[in-house]
Amino acid sequence: LSEGEGLPRPAATPSQRGMASRMLENIDSLMWWRADSALVVMMEFAGSEVADSMDAFEGHYCQVLIAELLFKNDYGQSNREEVLKAVGYFDSIDDGFLAARAHYINGVGYYERDSLIEACKEYLNALQMMERHFEEKVLVGHKARFMALTYNRLVELFSAQYMQEPAIYCGKQSLAYDKKAQSSPEKIANTYYFIGKQYDKLQLVDSASYYYDMALELMPDRNNMIYRDIVSSRALFKFLYHGDTIAALDSLKSMAEQASNESERINRCMTIGYIYYLMGQYDSAKAFGSIVVEKDSVRGKHVANYLHTIAKEEGDTVRANQYALILAEVGVTSANNQARASQLNDMFQRHLQWKQEKAEAERRLAEQEAARQRMVRGVVTAVVVLLVLGLGLWWWMAKRKKEHEAEAQILNEEKQQLQTQVNDALQQLQTVDDALQQLQTQADDALQQARAMLPQRVADLYRAKVPNRLERIMDEFEVAYPQALEKLAAAYPELNETEQQIAVLNFLHFRAKEEADLLDLSENTVNKYRSNLRKKTENASFSSFLD
Repeated sequence: LSEGEGLPRPAATPSQRGMASRMLENIDSLMWWRADSALVVMMEFAGSEVADSMDAFEGHYCQVLIAELLFKNDYGQSNREEVLKAVGYFDSIDDGFLAARAHYINGVGYYERDSLIEACKEYLNALQMMERHFEEKVLVGHKARFMALTYNRLVELFSAQYMQEPAIYCGKQSLAYDKKAQSSPEKIANTYYFIGKQYDKLQLVDSASYYYDMALELMPDRNNMIYRDIVSSRALFKFLYHGDTIAALDSLKSMAEQASNESERINRCMTIGYIYYLMGQYDSAKAFGSIVVEKDSVRGKHVANYLHTIAKEEGDTVRANQYALILAEVGVTSANNQARASQLNDMFQRHLQWKQEKAEAERRLAEQEAARQRMVRGVVTAVVVLLVLGLGLWWWMAKRKKEHEAEAQILNEEKQQLQTQVNDALQQLQTVDDALQQLQTQADDALQQARAMLPQRVADLYRAKVPNRLERIMDEFEVAYPQALEKLAAAYPELNETEQQIAVLNFLHFRAKEEADLLDLSENTVNKYRSNLRKKTENASFSSFLD
């Protein structure tokens, strides 16, 4: 699907660019429902003349789509270098959904290469980008499906590392987004199944039973491998916790007979052999376990433990030593997996902390906005009530004067009384205004204090190496200089988020090296951003936006 060598094609016309853009969008839309058909269309499109024009994203959108289609059709990621370029490109333009998708598919590439730490980091980056750019209420349709897919990838990753609690959390998040996106019953059933497996491994019987039962109930098609996986796992579960020996073996043997390929049959043999071992029927256990060892060396490691125990009890020293060597390899792998799981857990906990801090910040902002609105409503209500009362009294007095000229003296007295009431009302309004002035003075004092403390607070944050240092430094700056970034963006709308951040960091006297550290960029890249900033603002002073 990548371009070949040769002479460059002529530049695309605006009409061709528009056609390419629409074609990519159509392929993207089709991919969410029929990934196989979308791949066929993409292969035809990638070889066409208009493919070079792509769209406003300089071809990077196309590369992300290609990678997603390869993955959804069970192919390896053959355009790896293009995917990495797409990640940097979409980060630079800060396009929330496409940037998140680029990080997600980059994570898939890492996962295919067994780089689980990098894969997990990219999946979590994708989730955080979506949550930073979009409110929860707009995470529907394709966006909800994307969130579910990303959480599913984390379920698979954490489950493989025996990290059940993170896997359960991500599974439930995936389930919620699947329901919002109205995903297929098969997909929702599969998610229930994965959650049930995690509870099963934690020996939480009631929860595991509930999710297994829900998976079977929701699975509409019973002639597929996912259904057979659910039945097989549930059969082992029933055997372990309810002693349903005959029923479990009958289910598993039936699923083995229906296996669609050798790999699936080996999976069933693993489970059947393990049950025979627990029952003490060693000959049957060896028969099924030996099939696994002979056919698949990777999965053979899972049965080596009980085959080693059987060989020792039967005095078969040769086989016992063979299985001991396999177990020694498993021990080394297990130690490596534990270290990797620790890193993954730390990364996941930092993600949860970020979500908690984000939610707390949103709650504080909501409370502040609600309090401000309550105060404004109170003042406006008081003014309106007083005006209505005053106008009503004045109208009534005017009417009385026209109708009863003889009562002029009485009307005059009532007018004086009304004037007194209006004066009292004006006095009350003055009192309210004085209170507002006092609040404004307090706010100005707080703002001056925040500006005075800003250099020290920013320096402390930078030295402390706290999570999300850049976001927190930007938050401190916006507290000290509210609306400064809005004014900057209004004056120079062509500035992207990174250039705005660098403008603030320059104002705070950070060196290029320190900015590179905060932005997770190279120093050369930061210097390029600085140069771009000077050109776009024509060396205008950032201080002019601070008042």
